[in-house]
Amino acid sequence: MTHGTVGVAVAQFAPAASKQTNRDAIGDLAREAAARGARVIVFPEYSSYFIDPFDASLAENAEDLDGPFVTALQALAAELDVVLVAGLVEPADDGRRVRNAVVAVDAAGIRAVYRKLHLYDAFGQRESDWVAPGEIAPPETFEVDGLRFGLMTCYDLRFPEVSRTLADAGVDVALVPAEWVRGPLKEHHWTTLLTARAIENTFFVAGADHPPPLGVGHSTVIDPQGVALATIGTATDVAVAHIDPGAIARVRRVNPALDLRRYRVTPR
Repeated sequence: MTHGTVGVAVAQFAPAASKQTNRDAIGDLAREAAARGARVIVFPEYSSYFIDPFDASLAENAEDLDGPFVTALQALAAELDVVLVAGLVEPADDGRRVRNAVVAVDAAGIRAVYRKLHLYDAFGQRESDWVAPGEIAPPETFEVDGLRFGLMTCYDLRFPEVSRTLADAGVDVALVPAEWVRGPLKEHHWTTLLTARAIENTFFVAGADHPPPLGVGHSTVIDPQGVALATIGTATDVAVAHIDPGAIARVRRVNPALDLRRYRVTPR
């Protein structure tokens, strides 16, 4: 660990259709990451509850922001003095579907909440049958030790406008909980898109996925030049990168791409 750096961890595990099993796994991985100097720890999409294929139990196990999953996250964050970021299955307004949410929690409570904008209606999947999309809203961000973090989720990676709005909000590190479904070339897509989002926005990106057999694994932290600083293969594990807050300014002095662009992002 280098003095003045901020530890950012990605935690890779396979959420199950058991809330207690998921909370136990999060606790074990968070303690390991914190012991290795992590201040922010990112867990996958659907960390609170996951079943494949989706069925009615998804809505039955959805929780509000003041429910037991977020309460447990807050207690764990207080114990470890960290910020925990994890996917939450949240009830939707229609009473049938859920919202695919991501919460950032510390000892004081919720720091940010993001609800997935782009649903995975691709590659033969229909996430929108079970999940309601989030509303277009200002980016959800929070700060830790001088770095600003922003939230997005999984399939959002394929829409560069999402990460660009985070860059416009002054984000230094984009956090991407995911359940990146396996398939032909999907590992390549995952690593390529994470890297592209880092390079084009000249900021850090941290992506946390489910491991195989359902996810591709390869959770990683990538720097503003597209270099992987810490990576997991296909195991249940954590990887910690110690981020230099000055790195972004140094890269942007050489590559001022954000200042040179001639287009802005507007909602559709």
